[in-house]
Amino acid sequence: MNTKEYISSGIIESYILGLASPEEAGILECVMKNNAEVKTAFEEAQKTLEDLAIKQAVTPPADLKSKIWNKIQQEQITEEVKPIVSTDIPVIRPQQAIRPEQKSSWKTYAVAASVLFLISAAGNLFWMNDQSKTKEEIAKIQTEKKAQDLAMQKMNQKMDMFSNPDMQMVILKGVEKHTDSKAMVFWDKKTKEVYLNAESLPKAPEGMQYQLWAIADGKPVSAGMYTEEKDSKTALANIPNAQAFAITLEKQGGSAVPTMENMYVMGEI
Repeated sequence: MNTKEYISSGIIESYILGLASPEEAGILECVMKNNAEVKTAFEEAQKTLEDLAIKQAVTPPADLKSKIWNKIQQEQITEEVKPIVSTDIPVIRPQQAIRPEQKSSWKTYAVAASVLFLISAAGNLFWMNDQSKTKEEIAKIQTEKKAQDLAMQKMNQKMDMFSNPDMQMVILKGVEKHTDSKAMVFWDKKTKEVYLNAESLPKAPEGMQYQLWAIADGKPVSAGMYTEEKDSKTALANIPNAQAFAITLEKQGGSAVPTMENMYVMGEI
């Protein structure tokens, strides 16, 4: 248990109210000697209780003393006792009937305990919120690191492709309405496998997907469906020969023939 957890456990309030066990009290006293933060929390809690007791104290009615005195006299009259004449009958002083301690009545302690409970609950809530924020920050950092690692992995894969002498690179440039779009095809001359880097293309709308086409002997041949997971690392298709490559936006799953009005990029070999 760390310092914040110990302070918010309620042991300090229990100690001040006299509810802590001897063992708990001994531990707290020892901790306060060696931990300035716990000692400060104790002093603040003690001051809070004192202020609360003063603010919540109720001044007794002015006629309360006389009522108590009359009640005592009535009980003495009704008691069945033998009449004894004595000069040693103690006189009950009115000022002793109500002691100053009554200012700290059970109601005061009940209110104090309630406030302490709220303070403790608020402390626990603050600590939990603080822990929650810490976890969120850690999760955010982990997510960012994961994204950076993935980006680095993709970069290394591209560098491997760039440095591979068997890999032919074909730059695809934007056409007509999509002049700002671009992509790159990596075509392995040995295996004839085709890889596609299309991260620069706009994100495909819901229910749509980019499809790569190889133009061979003047005819379009499907070269596979593109997904972000496959980008630059998974071969989309095996293309024996081609004179050009193009990308169109098709319905999810692809099309048998390209939708020419939805062509985004094209590049000749």
